[in-house]
Amino acid sequence: MTLRFTQLLDGKKTIVFLGEAGCGKSEIAINFAMGLRGETNQKIHFFDMDQTKPLFRSRDVTKRITDAGILFHCNEDVSIEDVATVAPGVIEAINEPDSLVILDVGGNEHGARTIGQFAKYLNNDDALVFFLINPYRPWSRDLAGITDTIGRITEASRTAGIRIISNPNFGLDTSAQDVIAGNQKLEDMLGGKFRISLVCALESLCVEIRDKVEGPLVPVKIYIRYPWQD
Repeated sequence: MTLRFTQLLDGKKTIVFLGEAGCGKSEIAINFAMGLRGETNQKIHFFDMDQTKPLFRSRDVTKRITDAGILFHCNEDVSIEDVATVAPGVIEAINEPDSLVILDVGGNEHGARTIGQFAKYLNNDDALVFFLINPYRPWSRDLAGITDTIGRITEASRTAGIRIISNPNFGLDTSAQDVIAGNQKLEDMLGGKFRISLVCALESLCVEIRDKVEGPLVPVKIYIRYPWQD
């Protein structure tokens, strides 16, 4: 079942993306921003809050995001874990009437710690906190590893009431069977301890798998690429 991005928000106006480095947070956050831009005339603020040095960051495609009419915010001077600084204007954007705010939070607990200062805004009825899990990543091989990662990151970010996004992918080489098998693997590992709210798949695969996974399906376009993929 594929829903519109506005439906996926469940009436919320602030959307947070958390997860371990490499799980696909930035790509999914950008897809939400772009999808919402195509469905609503509301002002959309996108905050790249990455404090670490991963391979992919939202700021790598700043022009594409801003060309879509999305207000992009990041602190260009911050790229290391021990500098707990974020782009200014988060609270102002959250409090802005009729605006949507997307927070792409840097991987692991070091990056997540920077949003703890906004906890009272992110744990209220207007906010939605997604936690991405890619079952093909080393730290998501079993429930113990997943539980530990969720615990460390949510404690550091002071967030509660997270919703799980299943993101079983290998990038552009992902097949429909990879998504189906990976999502089933994640469901089996979670064993009811956590419920999967959304499943992500490359846009080209959604027709093939939409009746083979439970819950809403998020069609994903690849915006951040290696230089040799352009």
